[in-house]
Amino acid sequence: MQAIECKVHSLTPLTDYVYKALLKPASPVSHLAGQYLNFVMSEEDKRPFSIASAPNAEFIELQIGAFGEDSYAMQVIDKLKASDTVTVELPLGNAQLREDSERPVLLVAGGTGFSYIKSMFEHLAAEKSQRKVVVYWGLREPSACYELEKTAATVASLSNGEFIPVIENPAKDWQGKSGMVHKAVMADIENLADYDIYIAGRFDMVGVLRDDFIAKGGIKEQMYADAFAFI
Repeated sequence: MQAIECKVHSLTPLTDYVYKALLKPASPVSHLAGQYLNFVMSEEDKRPFSIASAPNAEFIELQIGAFGEDSYAMQVIDKLKASDTVTVELPLGNAQLREDSERPVLLVAGGTGFSYIKSMFEHLAAEKSQRKVVVYWGLREPSACYELEKTAATVASLSNGEFIPVIENPAKDWQGKSGMVHKAVMADIENLADYDIYIAGRFDMVGVLRDDFIAKGGIKEQMYADAFAFI
């Protein structure tokens, strides 16, 4: 792990509650797809966020869901708005993409847990991977959606990629899947044991997904999530 000073290149709202930050490192950095970083508020206050960008990207991308004026995440947004440079520590985490595996990849995220899986499918696309890659993204409502077309295009660029957004509370004109994202996964995929499964979202959600996937035949040793270290 190393501490890196980064220039705040841009901070863009993706929805009313989600921001995309692009950070330009002052020196070369190295991380694996699916790792995270600590955003340094102070020496005593370091806050973890998944790295949304693929390894070797020009910018480090963060996607930050911020609810409430003085929330944990909004304090980070405020620091980004007020600063020309910030410090991050990386790489962190052991739930990175297992590139030595030849099994199909199943990426499942809820909300801004999307950051974690985005790094992986963008990396697989850049590497022109021949593995099957299935991406499920669960969102609470239409207003929470962002970058759906961009994501669909990136996943479609894979030789064997599929992107399935799932809206929990859809509008009447929604043509895709609806309900709970992990239930859509279990309805669609007959044999979860065939896959390396990567999961991101709220800790309580990740715990439910792990238990339900194992009950459906998924193999615990082929499931990965940073949350597993805490639940």
